[in-house]
Amino acid sequence: MRNEELEPLSKKIIFLVEGLPYFEVENLKLLEDDQNHLKITLSRLAKSNKIIRLKKGFYTSGNFIERMKEKNILSSFLEFLAARIYFPSYLSLDYVLYENNILTEIPKNFTLVTKNKTTIFSNQLGIFIYHKIKDELFLGFETKKVDDFLVFKATKTKALFDFLYLRKKLILNKKMVEELRLNLINFTSKEKRDLGNYIDLEGSKKMKEIYLFLFE
Repeated sequence: MRNEELEPLSKKIIFLVEGLPYFEVENLKLLEDDQNHLKITLSRLAKSNKIIRLKKGFYTSGNFIERMKEKNILSSFLEFLAARIYFPSYLSLDYVLYENNILTEIPKNFTLVTKNKTTIFSNQLGIFIYHKIKDELFLGFETKKVDDFLVFKATKTKALFDFLYLRKKLILNKKMVEELRLNLINFTSKEKRDLGNYIDLEGSKKMKEIYLFLFE
């Protein structure tokens, strides 16, 4: 479908959003008084890939995605987007552990930690999995500028803590830790201390046991 064949509202939406990394329905309500018409128009634009629905009411532009591919920065854009789809959140767990060679299996999904309830969003750009953590444990991540985007990502140590914390009820002994196949050969003394500090903050006897299974 060529732009000139689009109805006026569709043209207005595409013109407004094609330079934006993401947008919400709320951003478009001033364009159209008839909100049902707006909803139908967005649905049609999504079916033609002019826009991409990331979750209910949250979109990005097809043209923007194509530009990210051309610049070879789609990966950093998706990392940026992951934390915006469900805010506040940061990349952690399998995704970050693989980046740091602690896990060897390539993650198929974006894995994040959030203060909100656990949820999953699946869309054309990937599967985004968010795990709830207590507010006092929502820390240990960095804000980095990658290409043109701000990315929220756990440190290697915090990603390991998050990974173990979310599995603590399933880890009953040292053998179960070994079965996780964590590559900790390059874990420094400082990183071990930092992990211990997170475990002290969390405060459970179980996490302290897991720490001993890892390093003793």
